[in-house]
Amino acid sequence: MKLNAIRISLFCILALAACGRTEEAHEQLQQARNLYENRQFSAAKNAIDTLRLQFPREVEVLKDALVLMRQVERGESERNIAFCDSLLPLRMEEAGELKKGFVFEKDSVYEEIGNYVWKQQTVERNVERSYIRCGVDEKGEIYLASVYFGKRALNHTGLKLSLPDGAYAETASIPYDGGMNYRFRDEGNVTEVVTYKGENGLSAINFVYASPEKARLKVEYTGGTAFSLYLGENDKKTIRATYDLAVVLRDIETMRREKEKSAKKIRYIDSK
Repeated sequence: MKLNAIRISLFCILALAACGRTEEAHEQLQQARNLYENRQFSAAKNAIDTLRLQFPREVEVLKDALVLMRQVERGESERNIAFCDSLLPLRMEEAGELKKGFVFEKDSVYEEIGNYVWKQQTVERNVERSYIRCGVDEKGEIYLASVYFGKRALNHTGLKLSLPDGAYAETASIPYDGGMNYRFRDEGNVTEVVTYKGENGLSAINFVYASPEKARLKVEYTGGTAFSLYLGENDKKTIRATYDLAVVLRDIETMRREKEKSAKKIRYIDSK
């Protein structure tokens, strides 16, 4: 009899503890639901994740939590789409204004994505000239290119930009590959073009953008025979204008992707 009484007592204690945990789980679920209703989506998701970790055996509560998580994710996706829809027209209008100083170039046979190049920096206007070219593609990826024209080859692979006070920045080194780094000889003259896309040239671009407007900016071609030039005012203006356009185009591309991703998630949630 005494043993049975102990067993009954233990059962009652365990049952009360289980009831207590179930009630606590329901309370946490309600807190998560309140956050969702107040459109605090990130906080709601964190609350649901915490609930899952703390109450792995509360099956019925976890089922309700799964339904709530889908509602949270759908609400978050709807909010993201609304945000992008409100901002995209503004950024596209801004891009339209910035593009006025550029020409659009695209080889329909070889290129899927076109590039915007400052009007004064088109290839046709810069034949037989050593200079620094800058452009940006339709998706906002900026690039820098070092163009060399002369009687003897440099075989260069990079750039170093410096100010009189000793501050400097460098591009990545791009080995010769016939693509991002290519060379050719024509009628005794050598042309070399090394392109630094994205991160490969970004520190140098940022350096130009942040440098004083009237500062004398020296550019050294590195990795081969020594060669240098000074960046002209028009070329500095080109790099700054291209950077401004790149920022806006990148924002537009990011928002388009976010809209597509959010719409896809809504379709998936609705299918469930």
